[in-house]
Amino acid sequence: MEVVGRLILLTLLISSCLADLNLTESEDKSNCTASLGGASMSEVHNAMILKLNPDENCTWAIERPENNSVRIIFSHVELDPDGSCESENIKVFDGISTKGPLLGTVCSKNDYVPVFESSSNTLTFQIVTDPAVIQRSVFLFYYFFSPGTPIPDCGGYLDAFEGSFTSPNYPQAHPELAYCVWHIQVEKDYKIKLNFKEIFLEIDEYCRFDFIAVYDGPSTDSGLIAQVCGLKKPTFESSANSLTVVLSTDYANSYRGFSAFYTSIYAENVNTTSLTCFSDKMRVILSKSYLESFNYNENNLLLNDPTCRPKVSNVVEFSIPFDGCGTIKEAEDYSITYTNIVTVSPSSTSEVITRQKRLQIIVKCEMENNSTMEIMYITEDDIIQIQSALGRYNTSMAFFESSSFEKPVLESPYYVDLNQTLFVQASLHTSDPDLVVFLDTCQASPTSDLAPPTYDLIRSGCIHDDTGKVYPLSGHYGRFQFNAFKFLRSVSSVYLQCKILICNSNDPQSRCNQGCLSRRKRDISSYKWKTDSVIGPIRLKRDRSASGNSGLQQQLRAEESQNQPFNSLHLFSFMALALNVVMVATVTVRHYVNRRTDCKYQKLQNH
Repeated sequence: MEVVGRLILLTLLISSCLADLNLTESEDKSNCTASLGGASMSEVHNAMILKLNPDENCTWAIERPENNSVRIIFSHVELDPDGSCESENIKVFDGISTKGPLLGTVCSKNDYVPVFESSSNTLTFQIVTDPAVIQRSVFLFYYFFSPGTPIPDCGGYLDAFEGSFTSPNYPQAHPELAYCVWHIQVEKDYKIKLNFKEIFLEIDEYCRFDFIAVYDGPSTDSGLIAQVCGLKKPTFESSANSLTVVLSTDYANSYRGFSAFYTSIYAENVNTTSLTCFSDKMRVILSKSYLESFNYNENNLLLNDPTCRPKVSNVVEFSIPFDGCGTIKEAEDYSITYTNIVTVSPSSTSEVITRQKRLQIIVKCEMENNSTMEIMYITEDDIIQIQSALGRYNTSMAFFESSSFEKPVLESPYYVDLNQTLFVQASLHTSDPDLVVFLDTCQASPTSDLAPPTYDLIRSGCIHDDTGKVYPLSGHYGRFQFNAFKFLRSVSSVYLQCKILICNSNDPQSRCNQGCLSRRKRDISSYKWKTDSVIGPIRLKRDRSASGNSGLQQQLRAEESQNQPFNSLHLFSFMALALNVVMVATVTVRHYVNRRTDCKYQKLQNH
């Protein structure tokens, strides 16, 4: 009976809909022959089926006196598949007319279920079709809602390795007029496998009323994988490490909803083992098929610290911190190596004999550069696999507001006053507490590529600037300060580049603990890793106001430079002309005076 009732409601032309949905003529054309159909269950929501003809141009405005927002959902759209989005589309505007802000455009090329929300109690949408003679149909429903009263357990963010979620009230009936969005994100290099244990929503061929939309990405703007409803148990898989799931319901026929769970799937194909070194940990991936070839599984795996257990999906992963799980640190000249051992042994300890080979995987991360190498040694009796990778520490450098180094400066460029004290911090991002950061060299340059001219602030750990100060060693932070300056005969920007050394904090002979060294006393002291960090630009505050008119100023300067020779020539010509006039006038006056005193006038002869 509910389905029959739905079909009857969809075939009725609703007069109350016209009270809430004001039909207006298009601003560009006067023809709008679209037929309306749908159901009006109350004053605050409506469903409509729009049958569209060629060359339509129709505009509808939704408005109610309540101080709520409008949500409109185009759950099924059939437009010209060969038409362009410019010639045939649906445009949605925030406000009472098409002059309001454009919320979005819908056309046949869209790969998502279009949903729009107004900022107030009015919303306008306009439909334009091209001349093609084809069947067109748009199903939409809208309702008014209060953004300040969310539905409990309706959407959220899921970032665990695996997890589960359900529709609100599950297994009871889901709420009406719900729009719930779940964002799922797992670790990099993993994909997501999403399984619906149950979907029980209203049945419809096109899933127009109640539906679940699954998107392959972090938002509803990502590509649509599927739009499902009815009674189903589907499974979906993402192409990367994020998925978005939407539940949308209308105002009638509420059922159980859904129950779903997801797991992480390692995206790369690993035949045996894989090792990746990060700034604060190492990641070991073991193929399940590789373990099964020795009649082992994840329950047989142990680290140096047996309490550290792996995560299991389509692969077995150990995430081993440098400062835990029994990891051993070895410091040698110019490098630090972190080592752990994955031991695979038979599960039964009561047996006297075994016919299984003992598998031991030694993993090492040498923190020196970002290249990677793998080596495996196999003996006849036991299998000992040694995997080593060259890793890289993660460092950064930033300006801070004061000597407390609590608040970093976020603006770029960083506008400062001339001679203002600036505070710089280089940071090492690692979990190893026994490392220390040392600022070996810091240079300033007017360009980001550190081209000449350059100015040394710190050289060989020694401060070279009269206003500078290097702070004592402070664990994972290297800090110094100096007063702002600008380069002569250059632009006002200043960039900094610092060479950062990382040492063992408990090694008194390391380069970091030696501090400032003059050029004569420098030797090959031990440090574990080095890198360069660049920050900038720094600019004077007076350049901030001028920067907005820099284009006009450059144009004026160019015009002045082009017109300068012309103006100089004019000035020279004018001065020469003026001098000639003065000379002629002087001669004329003197001649006139002489003629007047020495000669008499003569009458001109008539010819």
